[in-house]
This record gives sequence, structure tokens and C-alpha cells, in this order.
Amino acid sequence: MSNQTINNLISIQEDIKKTDDSNKVKIVAVTKTFSMEKIKPLIEFGHIHFGENKFQEAAGKWNDQIRNNKQIKLHMIGKLQSNKAKKAVELFHYIHSVDSQKLADVLSKSEKSINKKLNYFIQLNIGDENQKSGIKAKEAKQFLEYCKNESKINVVGLMAIPPNDDKTEEYFKSLSEINTSLNLPELSMGMSNDYLLALKYKTTFIRIGSKILGERS
Repeated sequence: MSNQTINNLISIQEDIKKTDDSNKVKIVAVTKTFSMEKIKPLIEFGHIHFGENKFQEAAGKWNDQIRNNKQIKLHMIGKLQSNKAKKAVELFHYIHSVDSQKLADVLSKSEKSINKKLNYFIQLNIGDENQKSGIKAKEAKQFLEYCKNESKINVVGLMAIPPNDDKTEEYFKSLSEINTSLNLPELSMGMSNDYLLALKYKTTFIRIGSKILGERS
């Protein structure tokens, strides 16, 4: 398992090296549902960016690891409820799913209470899907200004999960253009099945689960 996991990671790193901005791209290994036994080879290899989508699971797995290894950067990539915001701020370094003024305000208050600053991504509902969270694309500029000027949280980029259809490239292109228009330095898009396309459109964080750790049981 460990050798295959490392080989998988190296393969993705090789794909990144073929791009113009290879030094800007970070791989977030999505470790949700995987045990620490399966994750440890990646840590020992020197990988530092890991993603989880549920706070309870993440806290149980990562508290000790982060305490013992200050290099690790933990990413919250799932929907975050406001009532979990303070504990999330304590545990995570990046949150990829800021999708409301209320959440931005609670995160800001939580930061102040423990004197810690995080990096945040605004989640866009790039396909305007009713069942998905996220800010509408046309409201991105206004919401970014709110986060910067009112909540005063450090937004570094946009994040989106496009609809599961044949227009992924169109959505990635649109997201990248909006991100550039807002002068944001980072962009979180691309997963195991579409990261090569995301690299074409200047993503800086790709969120990879099964392509590194294998299929979830």
C-alpha cells in the first residue's frame, strides 16, 4: 500500500511538472475515510497538504499529527457549519468552503478568540446548481469585498466543484477568469478525475483522493 501510494503521488507530481506554473501548484491529498495507517507513508515521504471534509473525523485523526509535525497543513474541503467554526479554526490551516456572510463572520470571531489566522477560499456555485452550496458567480466580487472589509478574513482564492456533465472545461475556464479578475493568488479546483484539465486553467491547489490513496471501501 505505502509504495503504491507514494508512486501515485509522484505520478501526479510529474504531471504538474509539465505545466508552466508547476512551482505554484500544491497537491491536497484528500484523506477522508482513510485511516492514519494508510496516510502515514505520505507524511513520512514529506507530503504536507491533507484534506478532510468532516470536522469530527479530522479531529480524531489529525490532532496528534499536527501537534508533532508543524509542517503539516490541514485543509477543510467540505461544507462547514457555523457551529463548528471555532473548532475548525483551531484545527485547520485552510478552509475551502466559505459560502455565506454568517460563516465568514463566525470564522473571523473564532480567529480573534484564539489569535490565529487561516487562509480561506470562497466557494462558488459555478454551475448554479440548486443542490450545491456556494456563492453565485455574479456575486463573487461583492462577497469578496465583504470578507475583506467587514469580516476581515484572509481570502486567498476561489473554490468550486463543477457539475458532473460534459462542460467541465467551460466551468474551469470561467472560474479561472473570475479568480484572475479578483486578483486572487490561489485557485482550488480539480480532483482525481479532472485535475489535468484544472492544471490547464491555472489551478494552484488540486484536491486528490482516490488517485493517490485508491478507491474508498
